[in-house]
Amino acid sequence: MNNCIPIESNAPSYVCIVILTLVSLCLSAQAGVKSEQWGKTPEGVAVRLFTLSSGTLRVRLTKYGARIVSLEAPDKYGHRADIVLGYNNLDQYLNDPKDFFGAIVGRFGNRIAKGAFVLDGETYHVPMNNNGNALHGGTHGFSSKVWQGRAMDHNAVEFTLVSPDGDMGFPGTLTVHVRYTLLENNLRIDYSSETDKTTIINLTNHTYFNLAGESSGDILQQELQIKADRFTPVDSTLIPTGSVAPVEGTPLDFHHLTAIGLRIGAHDEQLRVAGGYDHNFVLNGATGTLREAAFAVDPASGRTLTVLTTEPGVQFYSGNFLTGTMKGYSGKFYKKHAGFCLETQHFPDSPNRPEFPSTVLHPGKHKSSLTIFILGAEKTN
Repeated sequence: MNNCIPIESNAPSYVCIVILTLVSLCLSAQAGVKSEQWGKTPEGVAVRLFTLSSGTLRVRLTKYGARIVSLEAPDKYGHRADIVLGYNNLDQYLNDPKDFFGAIVGRFGNRIAKGAFVLDGETYHVPMNNNGNALHGGTHGFSSKVWQGRAMDHNAVEFTLVSPDGDMGFPGTLTVHVRYTLLENNLRIDYSSETDKTTIINLTNHTYFNLAGESSGDILQQELQIKADRFTPVDSTLIPTGSVAPVEGTPLDFHHLTAIGLRIGAHDEQLRVAGGYDHNFVLNGATGTLREAAFAVDPASGRTLTVLTTEPGVQFYSGNFLTGTMKGYSGKFYKKHAGFCLETQHFPDSPNRPEFPSTVLHPGKHKSSLTIFILGAEKTN
């Protein structure tokens, strides 16, 4: 995306000349936001569901976890289907604390080794919830909290969460804003955070995509390209070793469109420890500049997904830990590899790896980032 203007990584907003976005704005005459009651938590907190529609897409969002519940997109024949994994009702989300379907995860998305990190000479501890490590903010991270939500102009919904000092062991009162904006064929996610005390922050969206439709089976025949020459290898608990290795010559080489299942069973130590793909890719290009991170296509339906981001990395996860015990939106069980995630992010365990891009946020500063999902459909052979 050479039409983008580089920006500072902690700038409060972004200016990017994207012709597609301008065209989409002009086509959004049918856009609108609907809001409805969607149940209550066991504590009696009311949760709402928002529906955003454009001429092409329809997305449903909920205050519980500030998450994407469904995303409907047309195939090459114009037939629409839900292309993300999710549930029909709030209770199902409340009863599934480990899959993070569509959620905003934090305060620190991805893993922190042994749930501990040192900041300004003080050691902090986050509850461990994944093989002796802290995953996606600990046992009660942002995905399991009820955010404030409000409809905005221009077909958008903004979610806000105030995470108090000491929440899951993290320092500082952190205020987070996540805004979803639906344009004609793309869904934009703007993240912004500020704190009153030095802390760490790494937000991402944990949507599982299945471009053939969420009830269609596995995603192994869908094809993926990742704009990364390098990745961060992991140990047996999926914590980065600290090295940055080339993808070339490994099953993690997605320089060219490649079926996700083509090499997923290869005799490779990185694939063995993860049960498939669950790795951070070091994106090409400058952090803070909106650029293409990944492109995926389902050859059968023709649906395509392009991911743009300002983040330094993307976690490609191939749904290895889906067990087939949870019934999804269409009433079918989500089995292993039923969806894939492309989580734009800073690197896992960054607080313990000074060689990685910093996730530290200081008082008086804003940490902002932008990710855009562009949906399309193309004629395929």
